[in-house]
Amino acid sequence: MDKRDDPANEVAKFVHRNREIIRWGDMDAFGHVNNVQFFRYLEGARVAYSSEVAGSCLRAEGESVILADQRCSFLRQLSWPGELDVYTRTVKVGRTSIHLAQLVCRAGEAEIVAAGAGVMVWFDFEAQRPAAVPEPLRRRVAEYERVCPEGL
Repeated sequence: MDKRDDPANEVAKFVHRNREIIRWGDMDAFGHVNNVQFFRYLEGARVAYSSEVAGSCLRAEGESVILADQRCSFLRQLSWPGELDVYTRTVKVGRTSIHLAQLVCRAGEAEIVAAGAGVMVWFDFEAQRPAAVPEPLRRRVAEYERVCPEGL
């Protein structure tokens, strides 16, 4: 197997891992996890990642991040019961945006069952428009990530 095709090589790029539990109610009439649940797993990991990495930079007033885009590619079916490892990392920091990559794997396994991509925008709530990502957050992301994000 070519190293580039090995999922473990892709997972190794990620520092942040969040554990999610597959619930009985996550399944649909076809007996597998409904596609909407994947977005909830990605959300849980994104919030945990943001809290760990951005910490005090996040607040509910003034300026903070908002989700501008979230995508998910479904690669394998999942069913109950089970646990998932959801990996999140920043791949690019623009002037006002933070681009994330996310992987969903069965807990303890390297096989990727879904891949997500999201864009968070640093937002000025008073002005109701994007604002520049603060330098302290840029530094924190650069220090945290195993692979330096584009733009830093």
